[in-house]
Order: sequence, then C-alpha cells, then structure tokens
Amino acid sequence: MRAKTILTVLFVFSLGIAAIVALHAIPQKPEAAGLPPQQAQILVAAATLSPGTLLREQDVTWAPINRAPEQTEFVRPPAALIEARPELDQQARAEVYGAAVRGAILDAAASRPIAKGTPIRRNELVKPGDRDFLQVVLSPGARAIAIPVATGGASTGLLYPGDRVDVILTQQFKNGETPLTKRSVGETVVENLRVLAIDPVDAKNPTGGSAFGRTITLEVTPVQAEAINVAAELGKLSLTLRSLDSARSITPAALGARAETPIKATWAGDVSPALGGVSPSGKLVAAEPPLVSVFHGANR
Repeated sequence: MRAKTILTVLFVFSLGIAAIVALHAIPQKPEAAGLPPQQAQILVAAATLSPGTLLREQDVTWAPINRAPEQTEFVRPPAALIEARPELDQQARAEVYGAAVRGAILDAAASRPIAKGTPIRRNELVKPGDRDFLQVVLSPGARAIAIPVATGGASTGLLYPGDRVDVILTQQFKNGETPLTKRSVGETVVENLRVLAIDPVDAKNPTGGSAFGRTITLEVTPVQAEAINVAAELGKLSLTLRSLDSARSITPAALGARAETPIKATWAGDVSPALGGVSPSGKLVAAEPPLVSVFHGANR
C-alpha cells in the first residue's frame, strides 16, 4: 500500500508539472505577460479628401488608436500576421483603392470632406459597381463613357482610377492607291480625361471583358463623348498617362479641353523613313534620275 501511495503522489505531481508547462506554452496577450498592449491601427486620410475623390495609395495611411476599432473602420492585420505574410498589409490598404469618397455623412442630403487624420469608414465610400458610384464621382456637368482600349497601361497595371489620360486613335488604310507612307496614322483625339474605373481582371481572361482589350470608364464632356464614339468606329483606341500636374486646378468648364492648337497627326512616313520616298523629316521628296549618256555614231 505504501508503494502505491508513493506512485500515486508521483503521478499527480507529474500531471501538475505538465499542466504548468502547457500553460506557459500557450501564447498570452501582451498585458497578461506584463507587456504594454499592442495598439490597433486603422486606415485614415493622409490629406483632406473631398466628396468625389477617387482614393489612391497616397491618399490613405495607417494610424494607431487607443480604443477598440469600430465595425465600419478598416483595421490593419496584426503585426505577427504581417510578419508571416507581408502582402496582407498592402491587400488591406488596397481594399479602398479606386473607391469614391462619399464624404463624412452630415444628414441624408449633405456630406462634408474627410479631414486629414480622420478614420476612413466603409459607409463613407462607394465602389465601382455600386448603384450610385457614378453619381458620387462625376463632376458637375460631366458625363461617363466606357471604352475598350487595345493597348496601354490599363492591361499592365500602369493606370489606376483617378489618373488622367489622353485618348489616342490609330487608323490603318488598306486602299491599294494609298501611298505606303500614309497607310497608318495616329492622333490624339481627346486630352486630360480622368479615369473613373477599370474593369476587374478575370483570371481566365486577363485582358478584361472584351477580346479587344480592357474596358475603361472615363469622365468626359458631351462633346468629348461624341468624339470618342466616332474615334472608336474609325480604329483602335489607346490611352497615355499624364503627369500629376494635369490634375491640378482643373475647372469643370476646362475639363479635358484641348489646346487651341490641336496636336498634329503622326503618319507612317513620319515614324519610319525606311518606308521609302520620304526624307528623315517625313516629307515626300522627288527622286533624282541617274544621268545616262547615249552615243550614236559621232552624236552624244
């Protein structure tokens, strides 16, 4: 009996030691371990955001808070999770990219800008595809038009909503009577348009919803919409990205307005003098015939 008692005590003692080891192995909250608690971080405005602004990477940033995050706020993943999978941090930020700022809600009929440092909330944003997206994002008097683009940054990730672009038309003429130097031509038909939305990439169809290319939604005036529709019937459309300076101090009246002197069309002969019959400047030149001397008896 005495031996059994000793074995029982040893067994119970070993169970106690195992339980203590198991408890120490369980991850503890920082405050339970005597460390300061980790602050939650939420997404805030990096600058004052007016209603209608299309959010880009530089418009938002993470900021710590000394409270529990609200359900409508965008919360940064925990540091341990980011350390294991760094891409999660960018994915959390990218959730708002391309969304339009509805504004901080004042009442049912009014909103105000989101001030710098203010939390970004889900109910203050509207995303492409939402019913009222275009109503929020369009400037007064502007229109929206969706066009397929054959090439350009839309298919490579160069373009994002909020960028400004020019629309280039490229045409080809197959008429056999057309000189080779005039078979192709490119020209800028509309300038300085704001990109509103880009159709999402489908893994099964990376070029977008159309076999012709990605579909881009642009902000235009009624006259520009007519010009783009006609250009789409004439040839292929592509977009070129403009600098950030293009987006500054643009009034609705001057939205995408062309300069008084339109951009000159560029012909095939302007690009490739090797097509023949053209000088490096692109102008047609008369070919100089070779000199031939003919002798007939004593006559030359």
